[in-house]
Amino acid sequence: MPREAFVNGRYVPHNQGAVHIEDRGYQFADGVYEVVTIFDGALIDEGPHLDRLERSLKALCMDMPMSRPAIKLVARELIRRNGVTNGIIYMQVTRGVAPRDHKFPNDARPALVMTTRQTKPQSAKLLAEGAKVISVPDIRWTRCDIKSISLLPNILAKQEAAEAGAYEAWQVDREGMVTEGSSTNAWIVTGDGKVVTRAASNAILSGITRRTLIKLIQAEGYELEERAFSLEEAKVAREAFITSSSSYVLPVTQIDDATVGNGHPGLLSGKLRQHYSDYMASAGDPI
Repeated sequence: MPREAFVNGRYVPHNQGAVHIEDRGYQFADGVYEVVTIFDGALIDEGPHLDRLERSLKALCMDMPMSRPAIKLVARELIRRNGVTNGIIYMQVTRGVAPRDHKFPNDARPALVMTTRQTKPQSAKLLAEGAKVISVPDIRWTRCDIKSISLLPNILAKQEAAEAGAYEAWQVDREGMVTEGSSTNAWIVTGDGKVVTRAASNAILSGITRRTLIKLIQAEGYELEERAFSLEEAKVAREAFITSSSSYVLPVTQIDDATVGNGHPGLLSGKLRQHYSDYMASAGDPI
C-alpha cells in the first residue's frame, strides 16, 4: 500500500510531501513535534501528547494549526489510509512560511505535517540482554522541556552511541548528574529498591511514557523518588532502564564500561515493562 502524508491541509503521496524552502522549520528549526504510539490499532496517551503539543507551542508563542478534534480526525484518517496497526504517528508544527528574518513574521500561518510509520517489535535479543548506554556531556539549551524540532545535540549524542555500539546516550550535566537520554528518559533502581528518575523541569523533556509509568509505579505501591542522580550512582545501581514512546520500558545492563547489577535485565524493570504493556493493551484511544 503506498504511504500517504498530511501536509498543510492535504493528503499526498508520502514521497511527494514537501514544504516551502522558506518554511521556518527548515530555516530556523522554529517548530515543535510529537510522536504518538499506535499499539494494536489504538493511540496510546493521545490526550497527554496533544496537551504537551499545545504547551510547547505556547512556549514558542505559536497557535495550534487546527482544533484538537480536527487534529484527531486527521490523525485517524491518515492511520486508516496507511493501514498502520502498530507504529507511530509523527506530528510537526512550524511557524510557517515567511521571508528569512529572525524575528517572528506578522502574517505566517502555522504549518502542520503528519506522517505514520509501521514499526517492528523490539528484538528478543535486546530484551533478553538489555541495552547498553554511554554517557556524553549535555550540551543542550536550557529549555529542554519544549519538544522542539531543534535536535542537533541529541543527534550528535545518538550518533556517538551508535558508533560505540550502544543503544542510547545518557546526557550528563556539569555537576555530573544524568539529565536524560538523547531520545529517552533515564531511570535507576537503588540498592534498597527505590525507583529513581529526574524530576520534571526545564532540564529534561517530561516524557509521556515517563508520566504514565510514574502513575503505574504509584498504583502498584513501589517506592518512587523524583530527583537527580549522578552517573556514578547509576553505574552502581541495582537496575537501570529507559522509557520512551518507542522503547516503552527497556532495561539497561551496561553504562559506559560498567555492568549494571548482575549484567542481566533486572526483576523490577521487567515488572514495570509488563505493567506498561498491560496499560497499552487496555488504555488506548480507538482509531
